[in-house]
Amino acid sequence: MAQMKIEDIRAMSPDQQDDAVLNLKKERFNLRFQRATGQLENTSRLREARRDIARIKTVAAQQRVKKK
Repeated sequence: MAQMKIEDIRAMSPDQQDDAVLNLKKERFNLRFQRATGQLENTSRLREARRDIARIKTVAAQQRVKKK
Protein backbone atom coordinates (compact mmCIF):
# COMPACT_ATOMS: atom_id res chain seq x y z
CA MET A 1 0.00 0.00 0.00
CA ALA A 2 1.46 3.32 -1.03
CA GLN A 3 1.36 6.51 0.96
CA MET A 4 -2.15 7.93 1.20
CA LYS A 5 -2.92 11.20 -0.53
CA ILE A 6 -4.65 14.05 1.30
CA GLU A 7 -7.28 14.34 -1.46
CA ASP A 8 -8.18 10.66 -1.02
CA ILE A 9 -8.48 11.07 2.74
CA ARG A 10 -10.68 14.16 2.43
CA ALA A 11 -12.98 12.26 0.05
CA MET A 12 -13.56 9.56 2.68
CA SER A 13 -16.55 9.59 5.03
CA PRO A 14 -15.79 9.70 8.77
CA ASP A 15 -16.59 5.97 9.01
CA GLN A 16 -14.18 5.19 6.18
CA GLN A 17 -11.49 7.27 7.90
CA ASP A 18 -12.02 5.32 11.13
CA ASP A 19 -11.80 2.02 9.24
CA ALA A 20 -8.61 3.15 7.50
CA VAL A 21 -7.00 4.08 10.83
CA LEU A 22 -8.01 0.74 12.32
CA ASN A 23 -6.56 -1.18 9.35
CA LEU A 24 -3.33 0.82 9.49
CA LYS A 25 -2.98 0.16 13.22
CA LYS A 26 -3.41 -3.58 12.58
CA GLU A 27 -0.84 -3.42 9.79
CA ARG A 28 1.57 -1.53 12.05
CA PHE A 29 1.13 -4.15 14.78
CA ASN A 30 1.95 -6.93 12.31
CA LEU A 31 4.92 -5.00 10.95
CA ARG A 32 6.33 -4.55 14.45
CA PHE A 33 6.13 -8.31 15.03
CA GLN A 34 7.82 -8.98 11.69
CA ARG A 35 10.61 -6.59 12.63
CA ALA A 36 11.05 -8.24 16.04
CA THR A 37 11.35 -11.70 14.46
CA GLY A 38 13.65 -10.49 11.67
CA GLN A 39 11.12 -11.13 8.89
CA LEU A 40 10.48 -7.50 7.91
CA GLU A 41 11.94 -6.65 4.51
CA ASN A 42 10.48 -3.19 3.87
CA THR A 43 11.40 -1.33 7.06
CA SER A 44 10.21 2.01 5.70
CA ARG A 45 6.61 0.74 5.69
CA LEU A 46 6.50 1.11 9.49
CA ARG A 47 7.20 4.81 9.17
CA GLU A 48 4.73 5.22 6.29
CA ALA A 49 1.95 3.50 8.25
CA ARG A 50 2.57 5.70 11.28
CA ARG A 51 2.48 8.85 9.16
CA ASP A 52 -0.64 7.71 7.28
CA ILE A 53 -2.43 7.28 10.62
CA ALA A 54 -1.40 10.78 11.66
CA ARG A 55 -2.44 12.18 8.28
CA ILE A 56 -5.93 10.67 8.53
CA LYS A 57 -6.39 11.83 12.12
CA THR A 58 -5.29 15.36 11.19
CA VAL A 59 -7.75 15.60 8.30
CA ALA A 60 -10.54 14.20 10.49
CA ALA A 61 -9.83 16.81 13.17
CA GLN A 62 -9.83 19.60 10.56
CA GLN A 63 -13.17 18.41 9.22
CA ARG A 64 -14.68 18.30 12.71
CA VAL A 65 -13.59 21.90 13.35
CA LYS A 66 -15.09 23.07 10.04
CA LYS A 67 -18.48 21.54 10.91
CA LYS A 68 -18.77 23.52 14.15
